[in-house]
Amino acid sequence: MRVLHVIPSLSPTSGGPSFALPAMVRALDPHEVSIVAATTDDDGPGRRMEGVRHGVQVSQGNWNAIYFPKQTEFYKVSLPLSAWLRLHVRDFDVVHIHALFSFASLAAGRAAAANGVPFIVRPLGVLNRWGMENRRRRVKALSFRLLELPMLRRASAMHYTSRIELDDATRFGLTCLQRVIPLGIDVAPFASLPAPTVFAHDHPETSGTRNILFFSRLDVKKGLDMLIAAFALLHPKEAGLRLIICGDGDPPFVASLKQQAVEAGVEESITWAGQVVGDQRFAAFATAQIFVLPSHSENFGIALLEAMAAGLPCISTDQVALAADAASQGAVMIAEREPEALAGAMRELIESEPRSKALGQAARRLAQEQYSLDAMGRGLHQLYQEVIE
Repeated sequence: MRVLHVIPSLSPTSGGPSFALPAMVRALDPHEVSIVAATTDDDGPGRRMEGVRHGVQVSQGNWNAIYFPKQTEFYKVSLPLSAWLRLHVRDFDVVHIHALFSFASLAAGRAAAANGVPFIVRPLGVLNRWGMENRRRRVKALSFRLLELPMLRRASAMHYTSRIELDDATRFGLTCLQRVIPLGIDVAPFASLPAPTVFAHDHPETSGTRNILFFSRLDVKKGLDMLIAAFALLHPKEAGLRLIICGDGDPPFVASLKQQAVEAGVEESITWAGQVVGDQRFAAFATAQIFVLPSHSENFGIALLEAMAAGLPCISTDQVALAADAASQGAVMIAEREPEALAGAMRELIESEPRSKALGQAARRLAQEQYSLDAMGRGLHQLYQEVIE
């Protein structure tokens, strides 16, 4: 079976999607699926990946990636990617498209439909009400009516990662196959995390403090302004607290968050770690006592799943799909999306070691049992077989 994945960016700056796709490839290993991923050289706003060869397949181990130059930041337009898709989409049995409101997604959907190749769309949560109404609302409404919705009506299937995401999308009346296949991760590395000193080597201020960790792309929908405000409420009452923020984002937005921290008087107790990858990624989880993801909207929450696998007590909101599911099984604490409630939840875990320990143990158990690579691989392979047939 030959599967083409199309995604606007594989850069770590894009957050969860760039980590989810390689995990899907690993999950499909036992099913003898040949995978190529077509993407752009995007490396965040105003940046391009260095050293990548354009237009040729580059081995990533058990799969190949092919990169094309982007011509614009908005929609990440890449005319060479579109031309390649028109020529080569027939080489594949099925196309799996990741994201909407992207040139790459539209080009892939059109090329697949024109050549009779079945295609699946994973919308990455952008069909939910928050995403449609709070991010370029008018532009999205127009684009969706003229471009995205006609493409979705020609799709063979929709791939959602949570029941909440599926429920959000029902209002669009799509009649193709609708499947919920949760993301999975390799939980093994989280069972033996490095010593906290590994992270402290680069960030010595995190040694000997009680660390609250945020780990995700820095974006307005992640609720970081709420988290900083909550930390400011908590900070004077709890000695030795430090907030570690791992991730990168649009520079003006990041600057506004840092200014908020200055105005709240907590800038000296926040570590801005930037983009964290490799061993340092695992080390960040090892140095934390609590993980917080206070998003306004999240179709899954891959960083939350990693924190759960690491055995951390986790706080999130009911707008994070994974959190909503995990909370029903006692594995994640849900807080209202406002600073006082978030501060109260953090204080509860800081002051109650038994509660914190029990929550972390339940989180690790759930991650191991229900969000494995094996489960995701079986679900994806079955979906591919359905749409091909």
